[in-house]
Amino acid sequence: MTSSDLHQLLQRLHDELGKAGPLDAESRELLGVVARDIGEVSAPDTDVASHVPALERLAVRFESGHPAVSAVLRQLVDALAKAGI
Repeated sequence: MTSSDLHQLLQRLHDELGKAGPLDAESRELLGVVARDIGEVSAPDTDVASHVPALERLAVRFESGHPAVSAVLRQLVDALAKAGI
């Protein structure tokens, strides 16, 4: 998993969120923090691994109302796991 692959997944997440309609404030804020930190994955002090449980919870939360967002979140979790993060 390269940094470019992560950026492509983040772009897909952004695109799906744009289509998803309104999200609650807590979900939108958490997604923003996660996306920013993953986007900065090359920085040595970024703890992306700490966000994996939150990504998993968000994927479950969005499963019924926003399945496309959930799918991209699960892909991010898988990608991070494959990268050893």
